[in-house]
Amino acid sequence: MFSMRYALLLLMASLAAREPLPELTWGAATDGNVPYAFHPDDTDALVGFEKDIVDAIARRIGRQPKAIRNDWDGLVPGVQAGTYDIAINGIEISDDRAKEVDFSIPYFKCYEQIVVRRGGPRPESLAAMSGLRVGTLGQTLALELLENTPGVEAVRYDQELQAYNDLAAGRIDAVLLDVPIAKYYAGPDPRLELIGEPIGEIRYAIALRKGSALKVPIDAALRSMIADGELRRILSKWDLWGPAQASLHGQPPEPLGTPDGYLDYLSRVRDSVSWIEKLARYFSPEALALLAKGASLTLALSLSAMLLAVALGLILALARVYGPTPLSWIATTWIEVIRGTPLLIQTLFLYYGLPNIGIQFPPFVAGVLALGINYAAYEAENYRSGLRGVPRGQLEAALALGLTQRQALRHVIVPQALRVCLPTMTNDFISLLKDSSLVSMITLLELTGSYQRLATQYYDYFLLGLLVAIIYLLLGLPFVRLARQLERNLDGDKAAR
Repeated sequence: MFSMRYALLLLMASLAAREPLPELTWGAATDGNVPYAFHPDDTDALVGFEKDIVDAIARRIGRQPKAIRNDWDGLVPGVQAGTYDIAINGIEISDDRAKEVDFSIPYFKCYEQIVVRRGGPRPESLAAMSGLRVGTLGQTLALELLENTPGVEAVRYDQELQAYNDLAAGRIDAVLLDVPIAKYYAGPDPRLELIGEPIGEIRYAIALRKGSALKVPIDAALRSMIADGELRRILSKWDLWGPAQASLHGQPPEPLGTPDGYLDYLSRVRDSVSWIEKLARYFSPEALALLAKGASLTLALSLSAMLLAVALGLILALARVYGPTPLSWIATTWIEVIRGTPLLIQTLFLYYGLPNIGIQFPPFVAGVLALGINYAAYEAENYRSGLRGVPRGQLEAALALGLTQRQALRHVIVPQALRVCLPTMTNDFISLLKDSSLVSMITLLELTGSYQRLATQYYDYFLLGLLVAIIYLLLGLPFVRLARQLERNLDGDKAAR
């Protein structure tokens, strides 16, 4: 009996051990984002000091980490919307953010660093930047400091690499960003130079939803990582341990271990790469797989949204032209409101705004709805023009022959109107295909998002831009050809009659 019970306990323990761990989903802006969480040469892998921190936390609290890409500006809204459990991306603790999300205990302390172009202006303080154009990222302490400094023109960027590229090209006079960013992006660049005294004080922490049950175990995990030296080893690996971290965590200022992560990064960015080598890199299986995945998502998103736009647009047009006055007024108001507001605002509202009232869509569904509803308003106007282009006598004749209004519209009026609108519909689909790039703001990695990831990974927007432009052309061209063939067939049928 004892042996049977023991065997049963072993079996239950074995089954429990095989159960998958619950996920710890974490949001980060992984396009570029060195040294926080970024893609090295292998486009599917993530490395970085914050990635290492998340892995260590997940291990200590019994979770399986899963990264979810988002744009920098959408990280905190993504936490609020429940897109992921936590956000970690050099997120600075601030009073404004603390009103929206909870923060873990801080895990990193640093300051703002001035970077200039060699041979250009050399402002070594905020006051000395008066009269200069200074680049930075949005929603940062650096942006706040620049905007509060008289005479400074703050230039806001979406990605770090863009700011430093513009500085090297002479489009701006300086860049002010967190010292880890400056160390990794500007430090290895011989055209740029880090100057001036440390500015301000920044503390990074993990952002969680208000009242999240994860705050207590995450704080406990961070404290244990500080106590046993794992956090010190992680930061030392990326050459980010120093007096600031020592004072924050009450530990010695000397690094613990060699900066292997930093040295590996330097070896990659300092290697001179020829155009032939760049092309070989972009046509590697990993890069092509990423672009193919982005292209397929773009196509699926665009086709789904266009089907919605056609169906909803036709309903709106029929309601506006043939519906009773109240219905016509509602359709007209809907069309004008949608056409009068930016597509980006509609996309962000659907994905980040509606969860505040309990309505939540997956990213793909939100993208389809945003694009479909927006383009439906434009399709409705196209169809209205087509419907009015059909002589009214045809409707009257159909009614006189005994058809109901619905039958007359279905069999007589609408087919002729759609034939007239076909060229415009084709143009709208091509426009929608290109506008689908906006869904990268709601965590979807479509073709433009794939381009941004590879461009920031390889520090090259030129050759990759040409390649992605060709892919967009190839995606849209078959539909243009198909529409033209359909037009010829319809014209042939019309001539035959």
